[in-house]
Amino acid sequence: MDGEYKVKLNGITHWIRVVGSENNTMPLVILHGGPGGNHYVFERTIGPLLSNSRTVIYYEQRGCGRTEKPSDDTKYSIDLLVEDFKSIQKWLDVKKVDLLGYSFGGELALEIALAAPTVINRIVLSGPSLINSEINKMVQITGICSVVDIQLYRQMQDVLKKVLTIDETYNKIWELADSKTVDLLLFENQEIAKRNREMWAESNLVNTGLMYKALKKNPVKIPLLDRLKEIQQETLIIAGAFDRNTGISISTLIHKELRNSEMVLFNNSAHFPDLEEPDKFNKIVHEFLEPLL
Repeated sequence: MDGEYKVKLNGITHWIRVVGSENNTMPLVILHGGPGGNHYVFERTIGPLLSNSRTVIYYEQRGCGRTEKPSDDTKYSIDLLVEDFKSIQKWLDVKKVDLLGYSFGGELALEIALAAPTVINRIVLSGPSLINSEINKMVQITGICSVVDIQLYRQMQDVLKKVLTIDETYNKIWELADSKTVDLLLFENQEIAKRNREMWAESNLVNTGLMYKALKKNPVKIPLLDRLKEIQQETLIIAGAFDRNTGISISTLIHKELRNSEMVLFNNSAHFPDLEEPDKFNKIVHEFLEPLL
C-alpha cells in the first residue's frame, strides 16, 4: 500500500516509501547515491514519472536521509547494506524486484545482485560508481580540473605536480573544490544544477561523509569489478556524455564485464541524466523494464 513507513530492520529504523502500488507491477526498488545521500530530489523529479505506471519503492540506507544512524560509526559496510536490503525485501513480502541504482546506488545494486541473485529481476544503473577504485578517483580528479576557472586550476596544478599517492591527490583536489565546482562537475545544464541545489537546501538532509569514510576504511575483499561476470541479470547502463564524476569510462568498464548488459548514452547530460533528460530517461527505463510487466 502507498505511504511512508518507518521500519526497524537489523537494529536500524529505515525510512521506506511505496508509490504506485495500484499499478500492481513487480516493484522497482530505487537505490540512492552518495555514499550517504538520500532520495529527496529523485522523489520530486523523475520519481513521479516512473510511478505513473510502476510500483516504486524508495528506501534510504542506514545513516542516510530519513533513516536512523547506527549507534556505532563502524557499522557501515557493503555487507551490512546488502543485509538491510534483504530485510526490506522480506518486509515488502515480494519474491522478486527490479533495481534502479544511481551513482553509488548503481554500485550497491550490483553488490545486491551478487548477494541475492534469485531476488533480483532486472537492473538499471545510472552513472554507476566504483568508489574505492583508483580509476574512479582519477576520473573525478580530471573532471574537477576540467571545470574550474584558471585561478583554481593553477592551485590544482600545484597539487598534481607533487609526488603524492592517488588518494592524497584526490583528497587535496576535493579540498579545493567549492560548491560552484561541484555543480559544474555534476551538471551540464547549470539551471538544473541551481534547482537541484535548492532542493538539497529544502530537504534539510545532509550527507556527512561518514558512510564514504567508513566504506573506504572497510572495502570489500574482492573488488566489485572482478566479480561482475557472475551477474546474470539483464542490465541497462545509462551514462551521461558529459559525466565528469564517474564518467563514461566507469560505465564502459562495468558494461564490458557484465554478461548481459546494454549501455545507452545521454548526449545532453552529465552525472544525472534523470534530471537533465527526464523524458528520455523515463522512456528508456520503461522500455527496458516493460517486457516483464
